[in-house]
Amino acid sequence: MQDTPATPAVASPCVSPMTRRFRGFLPVVVDVETGGFDWNRHALLEIAVVPIDLDQAGRFILGDTACAHLEPAPGLEIDPKSLEITGIVLDHPFRLAKPEKEALDHVFAPVRAAMKKHGCQRAILVGHNAHFDLNFLNAAVARTQHKRNPFHPFSVFDTVTMAGLAYGQTVLARAVQAAGMEWNPEQAHSAVYDVEQTARLFCTIANQWPQPGASGA
Repeated sequence: MQDTPATPAVASPCVSPMTRRFRGFLPVVVDVETGGFDWNRHALLEIAVVPIDLDQAGRFILGDTACAHLEPAPGLEIDPKSLEITGIVLDHPFRLAKPEKEALDHVFAPVRAAMKKHGCQRAILVGHNAHFDLNFLNAAVARTQHKRNPFHPFSVFDTVTMAGLAYGQTVLARAVQAAGMEWNPEQAHSAVYDVEQTARLFCTIANQWPQPGASGA
C-alpha cells in the first residue's frame, strides 16, 4: 500500500506586510509625561511605547507596552502645574525612576525587537500631537548622546490628524469615544493609559483604510 504523501508545509512570507504598508517603517505609539511644555527647558518624567503589530488577518493590533519613569535630568525645570495635571509624585517610593539613558535603553529595546520581527528598517513615532512627544524624545536622545535611537528624527503619524479626518474630533478623549471606545478621565495623563488609548485609536482608524494593493491581490 502506497503511503499518502505528506501535505507540504506552507512557507511563511519572507517579507512582513508591515514593511510594504509603511515603506519599511514600523509604527510605534509613544506618549511622554513632562515637567512642562518646553523640551529644551523642562524635564522628561515618564515615557511609554507600544509597537504596532499585525494579527493573522493582517489587521493592526497593539504590541506589548513598555514604559519607564525617569529621574529629572540635571539642570532641567519642572513646572508644579504639570505635576498637578499628571499626578506624578517625584519622590514616590514605588516610582522606581531611571536615569535618562537607562530609561531610553529600556523602551528602545522592545522597539528594535519589533522592528526585527517585521523586517522594518526604522520606527516612526505615532502620537497624539506627535511632535510634542518627538521633541521631548529627541531632546533626551541628544542629552544622553544615545547612539541607537530607532525613531525617524522628524517624520511622525499624528492621531490628531487621523481622528480629525475620521471623526471630526481632535481631543484624544473625544476621539477615543467617537471611535466607540471608553475613556476614563481618572486614568488619563498616565503615559501607559494615554499611549494604549492612542494606539487603539490608531489601529481602529488604520484598519478602516484599504491596504495598498489589496484590490489587486
